Amino acid sequence: MNRILEVCLAGLILVLGSMVADTAAAQTLQQGIAVVMAKTQNASPMPEADNADAWIVAVTPHGDLYFGLESVTPEGLLEAMKSRPRNRDQKLYIKADARAPWADVQRVLASGRAVSFEAPVLLTSQPESPAPGTIVPPKGLEVLVIPPPGGAPPIAVQVNSGEPAPALKVNNEAIAPDALESRLKQLLENSREKVVLVKADGLVPFAEVVRVIDACRAAGAKAVLATPEL
Repeated sequence: MNRILEVCLAGLILVLGSMVADTAAAQTLQQGIAVVMAKTQNASPMPEADNADAWIVAVTPHGDLYFGLESVTPEGLLEAMKSRPRNRDQKLYIKADARAPWADVQRVLASGRAVSFEAPVLLTSQPESPAPGTIVPPKGLEVLVIPPPGGAPPIAVQVNSGEPAPALKVNNEAIAPDALESRLKQLLENSREKVVLVKADGLVPFAEVVRVIDACRAAGAKAVLATPEL
């Protein structure tokens, strides 16, 4: 009887130990500003976005900005970035609400470019169902804010605000959103530089721009984002 009790107690200790370990791991995740993430299909794991020293700028639906947990103005973001020390290999992660106007995200991209972030990451949500107790790392789409050597890419996608949905053009030709990926694959088939320039007017919701970037990734191309000068 005592032997059975010992086995039961040992099993209980293992379960409790596992629960404590899971809780400790969950607590290492960086706190942040809650937003509704834009959904994508082709984002890559970005586990370093959960590091305590990760550079994360959040953009709320109304355009409020947070550098980490600190509220900043668009003008103050650049100064805050200049004053914070960072490792040479660190990335800039942008955690924008799906409904945020693209103009607000562009300001963050421009500030990041001004302090030498040439390939920021747009954090997104993925259609996944992780197992209970499993911690899934953040995912995102890395983009370019400076065109590669050789000038502007020959392929450009324009996103214009409109109702009931934004309008898309590829090299000035109107295209349906569902046909974008296949059209990009056609244009990129004989192209040495798998790069697409993505432009959008400031009123377009962030989620719609991310959808275009996701299509670029699915077509095997990097996206270069047009950003304003500071």
